[in-house]
Amino acid sequence: MEGQGLRDRFDDFEARNAVVFGASFDSPEENRAFAEDQEYPFPLLSADRETGEAWSVARPADDRFANFPRRYSYLIDPAGVIRRAYDVTDVAGHADTVLADLDLLGR
Repeated sequence: MEGQGLRDRFDDFEARNAVVFGASFDSPEENRAFAEDQEYPFPLLSADRETGEAWSVARPADDRFANFPRRYSYLIDPAGVIRRAYDVTDVAGHADTVLADLDLLGR
């Protein structure tokens, strides 16, 4: 899962002054337990379906995985501008991709 890749490369993100966090439709308690279990050094935020729809990660209500957001990541610059949206299909290489993009942006 991409969270583990971000965890494993977290020092590289910190070296670029990047802030990492995750989000899901799970409750704060579930996210806290999962983050502890996975030893994530970054927080997991809890989002509702409306927020998921605003960020284009909610699946259609009739999708069998409707309770799970799609795997998307966003690279947001310090001014709050989304510089890149990632439809995460390569979970193993995702952290490397984001780090390379941070380098391109001079972070």
